Amino acid sequence: MALDGKLLDILVCPQDRGPLLVVGDEYLYNPRLRRAYRIDDGIPVLLVDEAVDISDEAEHQRMLDRASGETG
Repeated sequence: MALDGKLLDILVCPQDRGPLLVVGDEYLYNPRLRRAYRIDDGIPVLLVDEAVDISDEAEHQRMLDRASGETG
């Protein structure tokens, strides 16, 4: 289930208030902090305590690659 473009325009990272990248239907990704927020059944789970830290450089690049070209 794709997220609504209007919703994506207003969603920000709860930690740094910056924009998020859409990674498939699975994650919203903050490349600055390297934190991924999951999307459950089309609903973003923007809880800092439940975010996944992406410390591996290769995984970070995969997230960026998957998000490139995707728009809200």
